[in-house]
Amino acid sequence: MPNQQFLSNNVPPLVSTDAGIVAGEWEDGIATFKGIPFAAPPVGELRWRAPQPAEKWQGVKDARLFGQSSWQSREYCTAVGGGDPGVFSEDCLYLNVWTTLPSSEQKKPVMVWIHGGGYTIGSGGLSPYIGAPLASRGVVLVTLNYRLGHLGFFAHPALDAEYPAGEVVNNFALLDQIAALKWVQDNIAAFGGDPDNVTIFGESSGARSVLSLFASPLAEGLFQKGIAQSAYTLPDTSRRQALGRGESLAQHFGLAHATAEQLRELPADSFWSLDKNLSIAPVPIAGDSVLPTPMMDIFRTGKQRPLPLIIGSNSDEASVLSYFDIDVASVVKRVRKQHPLGLRLIKWLYSGVKDDGELGRQISRDMAFTTMGYVAMLAQHKAGAPGWRYYFDYVSENARTLCPNGTWHGSEIPYVMNNMHLIESSQVIEGGYTPQDKAFAEVVSEYWLNFARHAVGQSTHIEGDIHWPVWKPRGDKTLRFGHHGQVGLKVEQRFMRLRLRLFRLLMTKLVKLD
Repeated sequence: MPNQQFLSNNVPPLVSTDAGIVAGEWEDGIATFKGIPFAAPPVGELRWRAPQPAEKWQGVKDARLFGQSSWQSREYCTAVGGGDPGVFSEDCLYLNVWTTLPSSEQKKPVMVWIHGGGYTIGSGGLSPYIGAPLASRGVVLVTLNYRLGHLGFFAHPALDAEYPAGEVVNNFALLDQIAALKWVQDNIAAFGGDPDNVTIFGESSGARSVLSLFASPLAEGLFQKGIAQSAYTLPDTSRRQALGRGESLAQHFGLAHATAEQLRELPADSFWSLDKNLSIAPVPIAGDSVLPTPMMDIFRTGKQRPLPLIIGSNSDEASVLSYFDIDVASVVKRVRKQHPLGLRLIKWLYSGVKDDGELGRQISRDMAFTTMGYVAMLAQHKAGAPGWRYYFDYVSENARTLCPNGTWHGSEIPYVMNNMHLIESSQVIEGGYTPQDKAFAEVVSEYWLNFARHAVGQSTHIEGDIHWPVWKPRGDKTLRFGHHGQVGLKVEQRFMRLRLRLFRLLMTKLVKLD
């Protein structure tokens, strides 16, 4: 049975996990454990296989350094993914834990963060995800790494042939996340956490992971609630598409008739730098044993796991689209060509917006991001599970000139994590965060913490500075964090309702990467 030994701040905190003892360190009174292996290295014969249990070790494992990150573009991650992801390796399945001194009182809520980055960049050890501030307020915070790019999502006939019918695995990254959640179930009590009160939360592709885990039959019983920040409506890749891409990739490496052995012999660092036409889409693959049905189809029919869910997005999500080479003005041109009557209706819904660029920016934001929150709330209602929807529209005081259109994609993370003072200087806007920013972060993060502490299937609201009521179709209430960049909290009724009803019908035809 795992147990812990927290003696004093002068002695490293020791915890006995099911694989062996780990020694962390104290950081401002928080016991911090980094680089704990939650699965065996997925290398050699284990590449493109389900994660296997971590090997047990003798003695005490040093847990003071973050584990290696999956292969990726350092330049891209440093610029837009949260900082320098450190050392790269195919051996990347590590997690990190922040916790306070345990007590004889009840176990603490657990919050497991799944990082974003389009499934191609990122790491659980990046400074925007440091969990000490939330841990200091009474939760156990876990972050994790998972396989990225083609190492995390891949299909090829030679690999699929290794599985019995109906058991094929293509979503290795999602299985890594599931393996980390199984580790939490087996070990988190030793860190003071409650395995029966686990909240999974993430942003962008991390939010897509949260929703995919709500839809996956393999994640049953591993968490009790979820938070999806800026999940997007882009459809999952079909297995047919994934198999075609896998064969194209093999041909690129001169393996027109590739065997599984030949594919596993390809260098681990050869995948992330491929041209765009050979790269993966920023979504999972639908049709394998991990995600048998597309996530969007699961939510449209209300068949997702019926657990409490917070979901929302930011006021300038279109800020991320340039990184996918999407011209927002071209969105208007596409709608004008394909749905001329629909464009007339859309222009009416965005009265006062004349410029195609600005109209395209707002349409892109709402169709690709805001609509996901509305779809998920309808799904929660169908499933008989509580849901809460938010819209983040506060811009840090020193970023308002840089961000005239609202809150950028990912800019809510320092407010949720309440860790502005710990983020690498290279990731902080000129002038830094102000006292008002930091005070607002306390307000925002308290809602996330109260959800983790108290939300259950019968919850009617989340406590905070103002009452955040559960979403119901008639009232369609959304909590707005900020207003046109300024500080504030307000519960909006029927927020963007007409737009989102329309986009729920149009998104399957118009939300694309090309």
